[in-house]
Amino acid sequence: MIRSFAHRPADEGRDLPVEGRLGSFDGATSWLNSEPLTPEGLRGRVVLVDFWTYTCVNWLRTLPYRRAWAAKYAHAGLTVVGVHTPEFGFERDLDNVVPRTRALRVEYPVAVDSAYGVWRAFDNHFWPAIYLADAQGRIRYHHFGEGEYAMTEMAVQQLLIDAGAKDVDLDLVDVEPMGLEVAADWRTLRSPETYVGSGQATGFASADVAAFDQRHAYVAATALPLNSWDLTGTWTVARHAGILDEAGGRIAFQFQARDVNLVMGPATRGASIPFRVYLDGRLATDAVGTDVAEDASGLVDAQRTYQLIRQRGAIAERRFEIEFLDAGVEAYCFTFG
Repeated sequence: MIRSFAHRPADEGRDLPVEGRLGSFDGATSWLNSEPLTPEGLRGRVVLVDFWTYTCVNWLRTLPYRRAWAAKYAHAGLTVVGVHTPEFGFERDLDNVVPRTRALRVEYPVAVDSAYGVWRAFDNHFWPAIYLADAQGRIRYHHFGEGEYAMTEMAVQQLLIDAGAKDVDLDLVDVEPMGLEVAADWRTLRSPETYVGSGQATGFASADVAAFDQRHAYVAATALPLNSWDLTGTWTVARHAGILDEAGGRIAFQFQARDVNLVMGPATRGASIPFRVYLDGRLATDAVGTDVAEDASGLVDAQRTYQLIRQRGAIAERRFEIEFLDAGVEAYCFTFG
C-alpha cells in the first residue's frame, strides 16, 4: 500500500550536479519484464538505475520504495531499471533469478547482469546502488546503501519537472514493508553481516581446528563471545559456503539484533531440508521470522535469504541455533536487522 505526505516543492533549494553519462546496458546477459533497453532509447525519460542482488538484505529493505516510485511516477516519465548483479554463484543462474524476481514483485525492467558487464560500465561497487539520470541521459544523483529515500524521491521529482512533466505529485510515498523489507532496528543492532564460507568467514569459533574444503566433525563450544559462531556435526566448510554432510548438524551464533537472517539453500535443486530454530537453548516459538512456522520449524527449499528470527520484545545478547534435520544444506551468510 502506498500513502503520501506533503513536503516542500521538489525544486526548492535543489541543485543536482552533472556526474557523468548514463552507462551502457549492453553487458546484460538477458532482460526480464522488458525488451533490452539502451541509454539512447531511454532519452527523454528520467531513468533510475538500481543495482541489486536478490539475497541482499540491504537491498530488500529498499525494495518497497523502488516499487512505489516505479508505480507512482511512470506516467510522469520515470523508468526504473533494475540491474541484477550476483554476489553468490547461485544468483548467476537465471532459473533462480526469475522466480525470485516474481516472488519479490519486481515488475519494472531488469537487466540480468550475470557477467558484471553493466556493473563495470557504471563503475559500480555496491549493493544497493542508485544512479539517477535526467532526460538528456546525464547522471545527476546517486546513492549507495539504504536510506535517503526522501532525498532520492525529491531528486526524481525535480528531474521530471525539469523534463517538462505536468502535475507531478509532490507528496512523498509512504510504504508498509513486510518481513525482510522492514528496516533494521539500528538502535539495538550490534551484529554484523557474517559469512560462513572460508573465503570471507569471520568470527568462526572453531577456525583453529577447522579442516577447510573437507568433511570434518565439529563439536560446538559451550559458550560463544558476541558475534562468534560455531558448528555442530559433520560439515564441509568450503570457500563459498558451509555444507552439511550429515543430518542433525547445527549452526550457533551469539548475536544482538531484532532479526536473524541466513542466506542458504539446498545443494541439490528441488530438495527440501527441514530445520528448527532455537534461542538460548529453547525452541524460538515466541520470536519466529517470516520463514518459520509457529512451532519454530521450517523448510529450506530454495537458495535465498530466510528470515529466521524476529523478536517482539526487548533486545539483548542471545544465542541463536538452527538445526537441520537432513543433510545437504548450504549456508552462506548471516545478516541481522
